[in-house]
Amino acid sequence: MEDIEPEASEHLEETGSGSPRRILWLVLLLVAVVIAISVFNRGTGLGDPAGDYAHAFGGPFTLTAPDGSTVTEKTLAGKPYAIFFGYTRCPDVCPTSLARMARLRKQLGAQAMKFAIVFVSVDPGHDKPADLGNYAALFGTPILGLTGTDAQLEQIKKGYGVYSAKVPQPGGDYTIDHTAAIYLMTAKGAFAGTIDHQESDAIALEKLKRLIA
Repeated sequence: MEDIEPEASEHLEETGSGSPRRILWLVLLLVAVVIAISVFNRGTGLGDPAGDYAHAFGGPFTLTAPDGSTVTEKTLAGKPYAIFFGYTRCPDVCPTSLARMARLRKQLGAQAMKFAIVFVSVDPGHDKPADLGNYAALFGTPILGLTGTDAQLEQIKKGYGVYSAKVPQPGGDYTIDHTAAIYLMTAKGAFAGTIDHQESDAIALEKLKRLIA
């Protein structure tokens, strides 16, 4: 085998030792570019996670209150609110969640009425506006019950990403499977988070305190 000339050998050694350095510099350059883009986006409001998050749920809707008046997202503007979707014949999640919201509101003391509680029925075939008024009155705290036509309910369900579906029962009756989360909205109608029925009252209370702060 022919010997490699000294110049060629030196060239190979330089190439071999230089490659990791070039890769390292490329990686550092890529990181710098990513950081620069992130800073630019934050300064301009583009791709801002907080902004995207705030508009993840909500939006325009038109529904009917127990007194027959029309309620829209503009009606609720100016005061934070917690909004929940269910139906008056719900055997567990709905009454438990609304009773819990009434309990948490009471625990806020002097701050209790700084947010509204809104209950939207996803069962327009059974729950009429007056029915929702009677149902909400059972929980001992002001709760705004709302309902509407199928089309109106589909609009608000889509805006909040709410799922609901009838489950046929023997004898022709039905129950309804539905999203159980309580959505927290700011006074400007921006999404601020959720209260899950499985989390503790302490955590839920802290979320409400942040909402009305």
